Amino acid sequence: MEDAERKLLQECNAGAKMAVKSIDQVCEHASDGKLLDLLSAYKDKHKEIERETTELLEGDGQQTKEPGVMASAFAKTSTGVKLMMQEDSSQIAKIMMDGCNMGIQSISEKINEYPSASEKSKKIARKLIQIEEDFMEEMKAFC
Repeated sequence: MEDAERKLLQECNAGAKMAVKSIDQVCEHASDGKLLDLLSAYKDKHKEIERETTELLEGDGQQTKEPGVMASAFAKTSTGVKLMMQEDSSQIAKIMMDGCNMGIQSISEKINEYPSASEKSKKIARKLIQIEEDFMEEMKAFC
């Protein structure tokens, strides 16, 4: 596996893990059944990206990548503070939309940073971006 492909897959893996953690965190505060169903569905989609990238990386003897410690801590704290101030479906949707936007930007940057990455890894990255875009669009109904 070439370096660019490995790095792009690792970023997708870390991004999917971060999304799963964020969804888990907000689910503790959600009470709307439709919102919980949607969060669960998108958690599953992110877990699928995580599984796919893990298989590709580990199958080539590579390591997966954990989300950055500082980014994870900031996201968890920020989400906690926002939910303490306003714990409702609208606030949860806004938090998820912010996360989707950051994910789209981050993975888009990595696709551009690693132009020599394999088409397979770019396809996975674009799939993750599409999941984030779809998730953000569906969250608008709760704002």
